[in-house]
Amino acid sequence: MSFKIRVSGAAEAAVASVVPTLVSDLVASRITDQDPTLWGPAAEAEASKRLGWVQAVSISRPLVEPILALREQFNDEGIDHIVLAGMGGSSLAPEVITNTLGGDLTVLDSTAPGQVLAALADRLETSVLVVSSKSGSTVETDSQRRAYEAAFTAAGIDPAGRIVIVTDPGSPLEAAANEAGYRVFNADPNVGGRYSALTAFGLVPSGLAGVDIGALLDEADAVLGELAIDDASNPGLILGAAIGGTVPLRDKVGLITDGTHIVGFPDWAEQLIAESTGKSGRGLLPVVLNPLAPELESKPADLQIVRIVDDAHEFHLLRHDRHEGEILVSGSLGAMMLVWEYATVVAGRLIGIDPFDQPDVESAKVATRGLLDNRPEPEAPAFVADGVEVRGSAGLLDGVTTLSGAVEALLAQLPSDGYVAIQGYVDRLASPQLESIRDLVAAKAARPTTFGWGPRFLHSTGQYHKGGPANGVFLQITETAPVDLEIPERPFTFGQLIEAQAGGDARVLAEHGRPVLTLTLTSPDQNIVTLFDAVND
Repeated sequence: MSFKIRVSGAAEAAVASVVPTLVSDLVASRITDQDPTLWGPAAEAEASKRLGWVQAVSISRPLVEPILALREQFNDEGIDHIVLAGMGGSSLAPEVITNTLGGDLTVLDSTAPGQVLAALADRLETSVLVVSSKSGSTVETDSQRRAYEAAFTAAGIDPAGRIVIVTDPGSPLEAAANEAGYRVFNADPNVGGRYSALTAFGLVPSGLAGVDIGALLDEADAVLGELAIDDASNPGLILGAAIGGTVPLRDKVGLITDGTHIVGFPDWAEQLIAESTGKSGRGLLPVVLNPLAPELESKPADLQIVRIVDDAHEFHLLRHDRHEGEILVSGSLGAMMLVWEYATVVAGRLIGIDPFDQPDVESAKVATRGLLDNRPEPEAPAFVADGVEVRGSAGLLDGVTTLSGAVEALLAQLPSDGYVAIQGYVDRLASPQLESIRDLVAAKAARPTTFGWGPRFLHSTGQYHKGGPANGVFLQITETAPVDLEIPERPFTFGQLIEAQAGGDARVLAEHGRPVLTLTLTSPDQNIVTLFDAVND
């Protein structure tokens, strides 16, 4: 299926206004030629080593055969359960690939102890762990690897035959893996994590899980020619102009899937867009929506809806099916991924930012390490309501004594052009219903509202939270976990790690002047109902 796009309203006007200039500036061919000067002198150094993704299809082809050979070897040994330890783009790309194309993959992108324990208890005797880390020093994946090494050893299984590493050449993880005898797949060092879907980071776990990764590369290859030409029909230029070129800029992008052929694509696009564009006080905020989201009724003027459908060029007979003012896109998964990568860097050029750096991602990591090293006593809550501990950034909770009042106090800080970000630092396998709070808050706030599972969003949308426009308010939901798990050879547990990650993130947000309300569920099963009632009050 070729990529198709249909624009109307402000997006159509942006395409008409901006694309001719993009064509005359040879933007498409310069991206394909990996020209690092497209985003200005300040971005040139980083861009010069981050454009390898435009050649991902050809560079990744040689990976297909060894990945499939390893899958066959595992199958012959009766090993058929693939677990992925990865964060951000390293986990979200394989997740959408396997959900869409039928692979059996367990994604472990959390440090919630209950979630780690659930993964360890699931078919360990027939499991392989794929550890994906570009830097090779990611604390989450390092901790997950240690837990699996201990579990395999305790079960009498040699970890060397059950752990596969995906990392950049020369990383500390590569050195440790070679010493331990693990199978290592090197990724292209000239590709950032959020652009790595069609590299080893996306292909190794997906291929081992049963996906036809050769066909996925074929899908991307089919659209490469269109993306390379400097022409008004180029889908990457059209989409980039539509999301990044409206006047005034619609700086919030609502992502919604109406079609059935691609599963979970907005979650992957969210991390690509947010981390690429959210910096220097500017950016595009991606907002993942469901078909009944309140924003589709309230239609905020600064929210551009992008709808992923089965066929964007389909004739829409009824007026309510025409989705006037929206952007409709359709295509195969491989094509969609490559088009959105092109469109994102085009939008970055239009907005005036470097789409390849992530200057604020490290800040939360530094704060986390500080809390792990010192492990101060937890800050006392401002008050406790029905088992929910309530804490807030400076001044937020002055005079507040109820849970519903705390939520109201946070939303009172929301500017007219702002957004609400909900962060769930909980075991999402045990509390999947927590995500439903997004629609309740969106309806109450009457503003675009995002939901992210912590800590995985720290590696992607966390960049936008700190580096993008200072108009967000943050509802952080944590839990007193009913279980904990030691991390071998580390002085902290998984429970302490996720607690430090939430605390570090809240601290950095507050330092950036963002209002933060932290609600800790001391009995998650019971407190979620209490929380929903408080939002509805």
